[in-house]
Amino acid sequence: MFGGQILVKRGGRDEPEKPFWISFSDLMVALMVLFLFVMSVALLSVTKTVTEAERRQAEYEQDIADLLKDFSNAARQTTGVSVDIKKRTIEFGDKARFDTGSSVLRPDQARELRAFTPRVLEVADSPKAKRWLKRIVVEGYTDRRGTYLLNLNLSLQRSQRVLCALLDKKLLPDEVPLSDHQKGLIHRLFLVGGYSFNSARPSFDESRRIELRLDFYGINESPETAPEAPTDYGTCMI
Repeated sequence: MFGGQILVKRGGRDEPEKPFWISFSDLMVALMVLFLFVMSVALLSVTKTVTEAERRQAEYEQDIADLLKDFSNAARQTTGVSVDIKKRTIEFGDKARFDTGSSVLRPDQARELRAFTPRVLEVADSPKAKRWLKRIVVEGYTDRRGTYLLNLNLSLQRSQRVLCALLDKKLLPDEVPLSDHQKGLIHRLFLVGGYSFNSARPSFDESRRIELRLDFYGINESPETAPEAPTDYGTCMI
């Protein structure tokens, strides 16, 4: 009477309902993806940290190598003075050789040390050295003759004699005295050390010497606060 019938299609009674919860396999896949994502982020973070540490180490080693090269260039300007890159020492050869049982430098030796030291101080006052150079140790040595304690005292006196020569107020007429700034650098950086007959050389003459050892801060160390320089350095009594 009203035209065609309207048919409503219904699912069969036996058709199962679709589950609302995610399946166990899908859940495991999602957890695995999340795990891989977290691990990737963690690995990238670790890799970045290692890369940064390696970069800082490479820069540090390059800075130290540059400083040693600068000290070597300064040493080449004086005949007989050299730098041992491996030991990080400045060696003076005959320019700082002592007589047996003596800690006295000849006037010509003292003069040459005073002439050479400003070149060392110029490098030590550079920005890179201010960051990494910790100290310059004046190391005194003796030959193997005599007792250990006797030579220990003698080697220390030889180191002290170098500083006495550098800060001596009585200069030769044609010498230029160190400036207050240069004296302040010596006060801050130079340290005396006696080593008796340790590191003896093949001959007695070669063993009676002094060396300057260059000590540098470690990669994670910070420069120490500079001590206030004295207004009067006094006079050596040895």
